Order: sequence, then structure tokens, then C-alpha cells
Amino acid sequence: MSLQSHLAELEKKHKALDDQIHDCQAHPAVDDLQVVELKRRKLLVKEEIERLRHGDPPRLH
Repeated sequence: MSLQSHLAELEKKHKALDDQIHDCQAHPAVDDLQVVELKRRKLLVKEEIERLRHGDPPRLH
């Protein structure tokens, strides 16, 4: 997989997580822990996108 296609996939994943967060927050019965977990995953994806764009080596989590 090329760097550009990998970035595109990560951006799609980031957008999908953002959509999930907005959907969850629109419903009053949503578990706050679920929203926190989605935000954490979204942040990890964003950090990976930034590392790839700036040429930093990947970090192990």
C-alpha cells in the first residue's frame, strides 16, 4: 500500500469516527464511556496521519 493510499484510508477512518461521535452525542441515552473511547481512537488516527505526513517514524502503543 502506498503512503498516499494509506493516508487516504486513515482520513476515511478519522471521518467515520467523527461521524460516530456526532451520532452518539445526538442521542441522550449514549454511554459517555463510549464517546470517550471513540474520541481516543480518533485522536490516535489523527496522530498517525500527522506522523506520516511529517515523515516521523511510527510509534508503538
